[in-house]
Amino acid sequence: MAKSRNNLLGVGGQRKKLSRAEQQAAGPSRNADRQTAEEKKQELVRKMRERAQASAASSDDSADQDAPAQS
Repeated sequence: MAKSRNNLLGVGGQRKKLSRAEQQAAGPSRNADRQTAEEKKQELVRKMRERAQASAASSDDSADQDAPAQS
């Protein structure tokens, strides 16, 4: 008769003990992801501000050029 395969206790090694934060997917890797996301957001905001300033400056320049012609 074949051996019983129901008793697999201890097979496959030991698991690392997870902290509560890591169990809730809030471990160190999540903090790193959060920082990366924050950096991307800051970069996006910076680009948007630069574009807004550039478009405001170009519209101001065109308004200044049009103003003397009307006087």
